[in-house]
Amino acid sequence: MDATEKPSPSRSETPAGRASAGAVSSHAPGGPAPGAAAGIAAHGIGSHGGHSEAGEGAEAVVVHRPGYPARRLEPVPGVGVERSSLPEGVLAKEAADHLRVWALLPSGAAEETRDLVRLRELVADAGTRIWVDLADATHGLVAEVADALRIHPLVAEDIAERGQRPKLEITGDEAHIVVYAIAYGDRLETTEIDMVLARDYLLTSHPAGWDPLETHHLRMGPAPLLARGSDYLAWALIDSLVDSYYPIVDGIDTEIDTLEDEILASADKAALERLLDVKRALVDLRRVVSPTREVFNQLTNRELGLVQAETILYFRDVYDHLVRLNEELDSVREVASGILDVYLTSVNNNLSNIMKRLTGVTVILAGVAAIGGIFGMSEAGAALEGGEHTGFWIVTAIIVLFAGLTAAVLRRIDWI
Repeated sequence: MDATEKPSPSRSETPAGRASAGAVSSHAPGGPAPGAAAGIAAHGIGSHGGHSEAGEGAEAVVVHRPGYPARRLEPVPGVGVERSSLPEGVLAKEAADHLRVWALLPSGAAEETRDLVRLRELVADAGTRIWVDLADATHGLVAEVADALRIHPLVAEDIAERGQRPKLEITGDEAHIVVYAIAYGDRLETTEIDMVLARDYLLTSHPAGWDPLETHHLRMGPAPLLARGSDYLAWALIDSLVDSYYPIVDGIDTEIDTLEDEILASADKAALERLLDVKRALVDLRRVVSPTREVFNQLTNRELGLVQAETILYFRDVYDHLVRLNEELDSVREVASGILDVYLTSVNNNLSNIMKRLTGVTVILAGVAAIGGIFGMSEAGAALEGGEHTGFWIVTAIIVLFAGLTAAVLRRIDWI
């Protein structure tokens, strides 16, 4: 789906949409209830084997793109994640372990639950703002939550399968946003975070290693943020993620400076291996930051109908931060590439120094051999017995003096 496509008016905002959502409010997690089958078929959430197919009441999504006629995306039978066939108690246990729901009721009261049936009731209650958080959720639990929130089956499948690049995908009246949390130790570690943003709810799905409640904007809990809208809550989570990128980039920059000093002092193999690890981390980091910048470029330059006018300013602030991060990453990558060139130059210089020293030694030995070869080894016995004339010792002294002078000259020009 093209990220620039504009959604059709929200079905869930209409009385008919609310009635459809309410029809499944009493549905038990273990099996379908009256009215649930229509909701499941409308979104094509069934098994990959095609046990649940779109029927006559299936709902198509109308997509609008500026300058192009509207087109309809018809439901495809069997597309989507497989709904769980587990008993109700087992599914309820999965929800208790992996599902968290925060709701802000029209009365202003806040509620937190882990119950799937209660989630359906909250969705059916007009005016309720909901945040659903999934941590290491199974495919079955993702399908149940997607059915309760009436999320498009292709989006539910992407959330369940993971492995998405940072992106913004608009489907009907919802936006699927993929961003990443990052950590840096010996290597860069990335954590995919999927968000589905609609007018009255926000869904987040992520591995258990990342806890959204630990972000600095949520220190007072999600209720104050939900009061300002689901889009504001989405901004708060993503802004915390982007803010966490800065210390990592600064740490890599500091490490590169240290490696530069080490390589200039001694170009050893360990420094080269660490430099290559840093360069790989920079490539991985750019794969995260650069597409995320494009996501916010689209969010802040198009009227999606999902982001309030006052919240767009906050998204623009995140976009500015990402632009700055991309510029810093470009600078750090250039420095890292320059250090690699310095390393290669240092290795070549060391090799040249070694060759010069070997050449100097060769010059000395060649001079000694040339002079000594004039007399030959036949005189060695007489010299050891003291039978040589004075001229032999004079020539020997000249050889030693010549070798010493040659060594001094080569030392002076730094060849040895």
